[in-house]
Amino acid sequence: MDAEMRIFKEADLPGLNCGICGFRTCGDFAAQLPQDPTLIRRCIHLSEDRIGAIPDQAADTAKCFKACADYCVQEKVPSDHTGAPQSPWLDTLGREFDFFLEHFPEDPGPREIILPHNPILTREMDIREGDVLIGRPLGMSCGCPITHCGEVMQVDQRTGVIVWCVTGPLRPRQEGFKDIGYYIAEGYEGMIKQTRATIRIGERYYFQPRMCMLQWRHSGLVNYINKTQTGLQVRLEGLWIG
Repeated sequence: MDAEMRIFKEADLPGLNCGICGFRTCGDFAAQLPQDPTLIRRCIHLSEDRIGAIPDQAADTAKCFKACADYCVQEKVPSDHTGAPQSPWLDTLGREFDFFLEHFPEDPGPREIILPHNPILTREMDIREGDVLIGRPLGMSCGCPITHCGEVMQVDQRTGVIVWCVTGPLRPRQEGFKDIGYYIAEGYEGMIKQTRATIRIGERYYFQPRMCMLQWRHSGLVNYINKTQTGLQVRLEGLWIG
C-alpha cells in the first residue's frame, strides 16, 4: 500500500506538538489526515530522508512511523522514578542518555534560562513577561541548529537574563515576535518522570528534553532537586548537546 494512502492515527505520530506541520498539535494534524493523507509529508520527524534516519527503518515508511510512535509516545511512568525504561534510551543518532526532561504541566513548553549574546538587548527591546521571542542558542551553550521560539515568563532587566518557555514556531507565525538573535542557554528547569539513573545533586547527566525537535541528547549538571508526587523537579546548568 502506498504510504500516503494509509490513514495514520494520532498514536502513529511523534507526539512532539512542534507546530512545523502547521497544526497546533499532533492530534489536530491527525484529524486532517483522513481528508488529505498527503499532508503526512509535512511531518519532518517521520521523513525517510531525514538526517539520522536508521537505514532499515528508512526502507519502509510504515516501520519508520511505528518506530517514532514507540520512541516518542510514553504514557506509563515508573512510580519510583528509577524503574525499568519503557522506551529505548537512545537519541536519533544512537547515543545513550539517562532520563527524559519533561516541562512543568502548568507551562506552555520547556522552561529555559537564557542570556542574549548582547544582554543590552533585553532593555533595548523592552522585553517583558508574555512577549513572544525567537533566537538560536549558539556555541558552547548548546550549538543547536534549530531556531527556538517561545513565551517570556520572567525578565531581569538589570542582567539581561530571560526565562522563557519554548513553544515551537506556530505562535510567532500567527502573532509576531521579537528576535533576540544568538543567545546562551544557561539552564533548563523541568520534571524527571522517567529515568534509568539515580539522580543526585552535583552530578552531570546525559538527558533528552521530551519536546526536542531533533530528539538529540543533551548534557547538564543537576544543581537543584525537589521530589514531588509526580516526579523530580530539577534545574540543569552547564549545558551542551552531544
